[in-house]
Amino acid sequence: MTSVWLRYLTGADIDSLGVTEADIVGAVEDVLADHGRGQVVFEPRTHLVPDNGGKGHFNILRGHLSAKQVSGVKVVGDFVGNFERGLPSEMALILLLDPDTGMPRAIVDGTMITEARTGAMTAVGAKYLARPDSRVLGHIGARGTAWWNVVLLDSLFDFAEIRVTSKRPESREDFGRRLSERLGKDVRVCATAEETLDGADIQVEASRLVEPEPLVRREFLRPGTFLVPYGTISALELTLLDDVDKVVVDDWRESQSGNPRFGALRPQLNAGLLTADGVHAEIGDVVAGKKPGREHDAERILFWHRGLSTTDVAVADMILARAEASGVGTMLPYR
Repeated sequence: MTSVWLRYLTGADIDSLGVTEADIVGAVEDVLADHGRGQVVFEPRTHLVPDNGGKGHFNILRGHLSAKQVSGVKVVGDFVGNFERGLPSEMALILLLDPDTGMPRAIVDGTMITEARTGAMTAVGAKYLARPDSRVLGHIGARGTAWWNVVLLDSLFDFAEIRVTSKRPESREDFGRRLSERLGKDVRVCATAEETLDGADIQVEASRLVEPEPLVRREFLRPGTFLVPYGTISALELTLLDDVDKVVVDDWRESQSGNPRFGALRPQLNAGLLTADGVHAEIGDVVAGKKPGREHDAERILFWHRGLSTTDVAVADMILARAEASGVGTMLPYR
C-alpha cells in the first residue's frame, strides 16, 4: 500500500516564509480573474450553529481551482466574545486536497489566511472600483480582518488620512496605535461611525454587531465614495441603496446563501430592496475585464463581499508551495 503523508503548517510556519502583502493581493486578484473566466468550482458556504447560547458559529467553505488543480475546505469559527479569552474572533483550518486522487495534501492554519484574504478582497475591489485619487480612508471595526483591510488598502493608495473606530475604546485606541506604528503615519482614532466615515473616499464597515444597527447612513456617501460593508450583522441604513449607483458582489448566489440573519445586505435582500437586477457585476467579471468597474469619478459604488472559499484555497496553495520549496512544516503520516 502506498504511503500517504500530508504537511501541517502552523501560523509560525507561515510567518517564517516571508509572504508579502503583494503576494497575498496577487493570489486573490488572480483567482478572482479565474472566477470571471469560469475556471473555478465554487460551492455555497454552510453554517454550523452549535447550541452554545449564541456565543458563535462555524462557517464551512469549499472550493476548487481548475488552473492550479487543487481543492480545499475551510472551517472557520466566528465567536465575537473571544477577545475576553485573549483569542481571535475567527480561527480557522484549511484542508488542501488533490482533486485527482482525493489525497489530503496539507492542513494549514487558516486564521491569518482568513484575515489576509479578506483584506485582499477589499483591496482588489478598491483597485477596480474606487477612485484612483482616493485620499481618505474611514474604517469601522478592529477585528483581525480590519488590520489587513487598512494595511493592504494603504499599500495601494498611500492615504493622506486614515480614520478608525470600533465599539470598545480600548480596542480602537490599540488598533490605531498599532496601525500608526506599522504604516509610519498618523492614524486618527474616532469615537463614532459618523466621524469616521462622513466624507471619507473609501469606507469600510467591518463591525461586530449582535443586532442590526444603522451605523452607515446615506448622507455619508458623497459623490465618488467607495463603500465596502461586510459585517456579519447588518450595519447599513435600510434605504442606503437608494444613494448607490453600482452594487458589486463577490458572488450573487453566495450573497443569498446561508442563515438569513448573516450578511451586511441581508435586510435589503429580505425586503426585496436588492435583487439580481440591481447588481451591476460580480467582482470576478470586473477583474477579468468582462464588465466595467468604475466608469466616472462621481459614482457611488458599494462592494459587498461575503468571502469566497476559492480565495482561501488560492492563498493557502501559494503558501504551501513556498513551504514545500523551503522544507517548512511538519509531515504527518496519513496511513
